Amino acid sequence: MIKTKSFHITLILSMLWLSASTLACDNELLDHRFKKLAEDDEINLCDAYLGRVVLVVNTASKCGNTPQYEGLERLYDEYGHQGLVVLGFPSNDFFGQEPGTESEIQAFCRLTYGIKFPMFEKITVKKNNAHPFYHALARAAGTYPTWNFHKYLIGRDGNLIDTYSPGTQPYDNGLVEQIIAELAR
Repeated sequence: MIKTKSFHITLILSMLWLSASTLACDNELLDHRFKKLAEDDEINLCDAYLGRVVLVVNTASKCGNTPQYEGLERLYDEYGHQGLVVLGFPSNDFFGQEPGTESEIQAFCRLTYGIKFPMFEKITVKKNNAHPFYHALARAAGTYPTWNFHKYLIGRDGNLIDTYSPGTQPYDNGLVEQIIAELAR
């Protein structure tokens, strides 16, 4: 009798754990799966980052804005322990400024800028052929990226806070103020 009760309790707990772990995220912005850059590991953004402040950036290695990698890494290093995560999405959409393979992009980012923030697979971000993640971001923001290093800031609740043009530097006062305000929530 005791063994049967123990078995039933274990079975019920296992079923609860299984059902909780298979529930889909109900956040439209973050409910997307991506492979890590130059890897086969897949990440569901919602599972990994809901509850954190997320700065999404489409990147390119051969752009006039490429030095922004330095500031993005510094933001991640400075505010990451408080809940900020920077997510990089390489894209070759704007005049072929990200022509390399994922392995080449990864090596460039690590060796040139010491990038440790999460980078994901190379995708399309332009309006007509954008990855569904960028369609969701554009619906929320009212704009698609117009160039490399366009930024979207997502709050801890998974909702868009604001969008920033490619020319907005990572340490722009307005951007940093919004990051700090959201981290304080």
